[in-house]
Amino acid sequence: MLTLWYLSLFVSIVFLLAGLLKRSWIFLLISTITFIPIAYYFSGANNAWKYVGLTPVLLLALTAAVWLKSKKEIKTAKF
Repeated sequence: MLTLWYLSLFVSIVFLLAGLLKRSWIFLLISTITFIPIAYYFSGANNAWKYVGLTPVLLLALTAAVWLKSKKEIKTAKF
C-alpha cells in the first residue's frame, strides 16, 4: 500500500514539473488527479499537515490558469 502512495507522489511531482516546463494543462491535470489520494490521507490530520489536503485545489487552479492562457493564445493567433 505504501508503494502505491509513493508511486502516486512520484507521478504527481513528475507531471507537475513537466506541466510547468511545457505549460501543458493536461500534465497539470494529471498531477492534480494523482495527488488526490495523498491529500485525502492528510486531510484527516489534526495538525498543520491537514493543509496538504488543499494542494489539489491549488493544482486545479494552476491547471485552469494555464488552460485559459493557452486558450487565449490560440484565440489571438488566429487573427
